Amino acid sequence: MSDQRPGADQVRRTPSVSCVFLCHDGRGRVLLARRGTGARDEPGTWDCGAGALEYGESFEAAVAREVAEEYVTRPLEIETIGVRNVLREEPASHWVAVIFAVRVDPAEAAIGEPHKFDELGWFSPDALPSPLHSQLAESIKLFRAWQEA
Repeated sequence: MSDQRPGADQVRRTPSVSCVFLCHDGRGRVLLARRGTGARDEPGTWDCGAGALEYGESFEAAVAREVAEEYVTRPLEIETIGVRNVLREEPASHWVAVIFAVRVDPAEAAIGEPHKFDELGWFSPDALPSPLHSQLAESIKLFRAWQEA
């Protein structure tokens, strides 16, 4: 039996928790941002918003903070719509993604992090821009199921 405890040559790795949010206008459209050259991964792709849950923070507080940072607006409604276990090889990462539908006022949304995003747009889930971030399809699927419920 092998020893699974971290040793001098091992680093203990644990998944992060991410709050992923699909901002919507309450009439079926979702807000997506195109990732700019300063984005952590997949520049040039369209994606919804997300951010790490900070120690001691509630999900709702994390979502409100991230929506304000990324889109310079505040949530009018926040609803949990799913959870995903995300394992990626490139870049190597593992996180638990808690997915939220967040209604915002479309007139207030703007780019809050121009070093990460270079364009915003409102889209029907049936007519999304291209190319999409590799993780967006699963979040859109949860959003559509939530809309239909």
